[in-house]
Amino acid sequence: SGEGDFFHQHVGDANGLALDRTDMFDIYGGPQELTGPPPEFCQENPEATECGDNYRPADVYSGGEYVAPGYCDQTPDAPECDSNFGKGGGLKGPLTTPVGEGFRSINVEIRKRFELFANFRPIKTLQGFKTNYKDLDMIIIRENTEDLYAGKELEIAKGVTQSMKIITTAASDRVAKFAFQYALENKRKKITVLHKANIMKLTDGLFLDRVRRISRRKIYRDIEYEELIIDNACMQLVMNPNKFDIILTGNLFGDIVSDLCAGLVGGLGAASGANIGSNYAVFEPVHGTAPDIAGKGIANPLATILSSIMMLNHIGMKESAIKLNKAVLYTLSFPENRMRDMGGKLKTKDFINKIISNIKN
Repeated sequence: SGEGDFFHQHVGDANGLALDRTDMFDIYGGPQELTGPPPEFCQENPEATECGDNYRPADVYSGGEYVAPGYCDQTPDAPECDSNFGKGGGLKGPLTTPVGEGFRSINVEIRKRFELFANFRPIKTLQGFKTNYKDLDMIIIRENTEDLYAGKELEIAKGVTQSMKIITTAASDRVAKFAFQYALENKRKKITVLHKANIMKLTDGLFLDRVRRISRRKIYRDIEYEELIIDNACMQLVMNPNKFDIILTGNLFGDIVSDLCAGLVGGLGAASGANIGSNYAVFEPVHGTAPDIAGKGIANPLATILSSIMMLNHIGMKESAIKLNKAVLYTLSFPENRMRDMGGKLKTKDFINKIISNIKN
């Protein structure tokens, strides 16, 4: 969907995304004691000295309430002063991005706006999809806020354009810690880092250096660590994908490799994804929009359903997640329950009704 209301209220003008008061909570992560002019002042006077790179608002929007400086010191038991206040998750569908022209990607803007720094994509073999590989179970974790997707492009002369690859210590450390902590808590045995540091020595070199530093921590000593140049890794993924466990990489390489790996398990129809941040998480199918088949009843909802299972787990509704997951797997175990892209004949609504029926049973 992505029409009018959501776009204008939560994303803003695509040509220049101005912050409003709700952004203050989104960006700074909750009630804080901050100083500076009120947000309206800097919207009207963007060139003012007080509104430079170090600008912080005088009050912070928190879940529908403005929290003034010192408020939480005086009323620590107020619900809006709870460190978990405002944390949550959401499920979204794909949004179209114009190719080569028009506004910038709304998907990328959502990830940047809510600081969803880790893109998490499980790659797992499911019944019902024709594939050359069996028992695949890997996870791709990609840095989600910078790299070439920072969108810093310019024309330096007529017919000469430039795109800037942004890599920072802070973002690299953050996603590396996320990957290793996930591996530790979920008993995953190996992390493979994909890079092109042999050519991009400063940018990918920095990313690789920061990941190495995290990998050397004693707490992660039992997790096997491996590095692969991206082109070699793509070849190995096609030849022997079962050798991989967790893949950690940057934004651009991660985007490409996650679609490649979705093809190993039958395509994007079964590919779910999550964008994880400190305060928010957005779950979505990996596939794009398909306006050519809208209304025909042949779009496969499985990737969206699998993404919703991830969301239920994330927000603590584990019993519901287990129940829905079992219903999906049971439904797929019968060939007559599959959709056209899975070699079956079911329409979208019929497939959904089968899953609902199996949840009830």
